[in-house]
Amino acid sequence: MTIWNIHFLNARHALTGDMAEIRATAREAVAQVGHLVTLPPFDLVIRAETGGGIPDRGVGGRAAMPGLIEVTVNPGRFTHDHLMRTLVHEMHHLVRWEGPGYGRSLGEALVSEGLAGHFVTQVLGREPDPWDAARPVPGCLRQVGHLWARRDFDFDEWFHGRGKIRKWTGYGIGHRLIAEHLAQASDENAASLAWTPADMFRPALRRLMAAEGLETDDEASEGIAEVQAAAAPGETGTSAPQTPAGI
Repeated sequence: MTIWNIHFLNARHALTGDMAEIRATAREAVAQVGHLVTLPPFDLVIRAETGGGIPDRGVGGRAAMPGLIEVTVNPGRFTHDHLMRTLVHEMHHLVRWEGPGYGRSLGEALVSEGLAGHFVTQVLGREPDPWDAARPVPGCLRQVGHLWARRDFDFDEWFHGRGKIRKWTGYGIGHRLIAEHLAQASDENAASLAWTPADMFRPALRRLMAAEGLETDDEASEGIAEVQAAAAPGETGTSAPQTPAGI
């Protein structure tokens, strides 16, 4: 049985009208996820923000460390379905934190987000969320091949479009990466892969690159190895998401 606590940051009563629905949705998410994976003990923190969350959804979440999910809701402007999908996504991150962790490199973040996105469809069905369905512009896979091990990547640029890379590109690449892996491993799924190290998905990346006529195998491996060697001393990149934002 999962031990979990819910905490409402509600001193100003912005959440009062939504608390019953949020509690019920959280219980439902824990029950459904618990059929597939063992959730670790965790705290769920809910805060209100007018206009907060993902635009048009009114809810957003993050699992920035082991045993903690933080959710922002726009009071009265979110639905049960959107809250449910957010919670399920973040619960996969919780499980992954207990194994290899969310990760600090670009490759690790892509795998963690890709697995969480696939886990949402595994638990709840239906089409992937819009960010998971995002298509990267040509050339992005090449960048991933060479920057896989870098810890000084800009999370907001790769995942939130706050820079030169199209919004949600990281989520879209992560989703395609896991889909390619699963296409070659029909006995696996997002739940069973929760503890799998990110480097186990590099062959899937090479296959995606080869499908687009990009450098693969030895060339990509050499690029990744060069980055790993450069990142190894100290590994203190300044823009890596030590507390990943999640979706």
